Amino acid sequence: MSGRTTILLLSGTALAGLAFGWTTAVAQRATALRTGTPAYIAQQPAQPETPPAPTSADPDALRDPAAPARNQGSAVSARQPSRASQPVQAPALRGVTQRQFRPPPPVVATLPQPAPPLPPPPPRRRTAAEEDPYAALGVRIGSVTLRPGFTNSIGYDTNPQRIAPPGVKGSPFARYEGDLDIQSDWNVHQLSGRLRGGYFQYFRDSQASRPDAEGNLDLRLDATRDTRILLESRLRLDTQRPGSPDLTSAVEGRPLVWQYGGSAGVSHDFNRLQLTLRGSVDRSDYENAQLTNGAILSQQDRNQTQYGLRLRAAYEVTPGFRPFIQGDIDQREFDDKIDSSGYMRSSNGLSGRIGSTFEISRQLTGEISGGYQNRSYEDPRLKNLRGFVGDAAVLWSPTPLTTVTLRGSATLGDTTVAGSSGTTVRTVALEIAHALRRNLTVTGFTGFTRTDYEGQNLREDQMNVGARIEYRLTRTFAIRASFTHERLNSTSPGNDYTANVSMVGLRVQF
Repeated sequence: MSGRTTILLLSGTALAGLAFGWTTAVAQRATALRTGTPAYIAQQPAQPETPPAPTSADPDALRDPAAPARNQGSAVSARQPSRASQPVQAPALRGVTQRQFRPPPPVVATLPQPAPPLPPPPPRRRTAAEEDPYAALGVRIGSVTLRPGFTNSIGYDTNPQRIAPPGVKGSPFARYEGDLDIQSDWNVHQLSGRLRGGYFQYFRDSQASRPDAEGNLDLRLDATRDTRILLESRLRLDTQRPGSPDLTSAVEGRPLVWQYGGSAGVSHDFNRLQLTLRGSVDRSDYENAQLTNGAILSQQDRNQTQYGLRLRAAYEVTPGFRPFIQGDIDQREFDDKIDSSGYMRSSNGLSGRIGSTFEISRQLTGEISGGYQNRSYEDPRLKNLRGFVGDAAVLWSPTPLTTVTLRGSATLGDTTVAGSSGTTVRTVALEIAHALRRNLTVTGFTGFTRTDYEGQNLREDQMNVGARIEYRLTRTFAIRASFTHERLNSTSPGNDYTANVSMVGLRVQF
């Protein structure tokens, strides 16, 4: 072998050794890097998936969603990859799949039910009327509301005594008046009432000074759903004018007349039929009068007590129309069997009437009744007093700012006029109120009363007309002013009179 051949063999051997060493080093390095290659990257046969662990109840899991995955075994394979050309992953890195972050699917026991349909929208309601900003709030005591009020006025009266001229002398006056409204707020039963009292003080004619008052108090007790017990009390205080036909002599001042009484009854509903039975007792007391010569005129023979019984049957045709039929019997007993004229005035009365309460609309409501009454007297010299009796009260509101009130009555009364059985009294009154503003109301009124004395050619016609205005400053204070013209025409000579009354005052209400 030549020297060149020997050199070539040695060079090839050295190159082969270097190549084997480099290959071995590369293989060892590759082995260290490919140890942690995942099985799905190495394209190994698919392994069965391990179900994700249930969500931990540890509060830390709520703060760190990866916490449940840290305590589980890794899905990374430790075997050698079959192909070195695939991506590799270091053994220190741990794989976390998105599946481990998802919460377990909910367990469905039953199929979901469809949502119920939404209820239909409620019908639109009419906007409630705004509260009167000037109405009294009242004083509440428990479940009862009291609304007191006081009015002080000054004015001028051209005929304080209501007498015929001559001798008429006008006088300024002061008027003091108080009133009280009572209304309960109970779930069952009801208490309601109104009391009013006043006094006229004349500065130039003290004999004309006089009080007046009226009031009623009603209590309804609901015994059952269809049965109610009705209790009522009433009071009226008035005075007699010096020229009254029942005063047989000229008197000074104005004698007082007290009328008071009460009633008790029961009302029961038979479906739409309502029956009401009521008994009553009323008393009238007359004050003795002082004559112009200083003597005393006794009026004790006019004091009387009346006992009455009423039965009413009403049928509700519609909620706003309830016709009724009513029967009354009464007995009037005088304290003195014989009066100053020698007549026995005690009597018995029998009457019947038909009528109806109605509400044609919100603008027109009221009650109207009419009938016939017969009154027979203990004294045979006195003829029976017969005639029409009735009552009417109608309230009409043509506009929200205007109110029309119509009232009327027909009654048979007593008298001490010699030879007369009694009186037939017819009364009608009309009032129209209009609100110019919420706190400014103007009212016009008129009235007419005719009194016929049965058996005597005696009749009196009394008329009044006037206007008043009320300006409410606040809920508590209001200013009132009024003017009234009165006139009396009588068939008895010397009893006609006229009077004009002007008044202005301040009202305080709570």
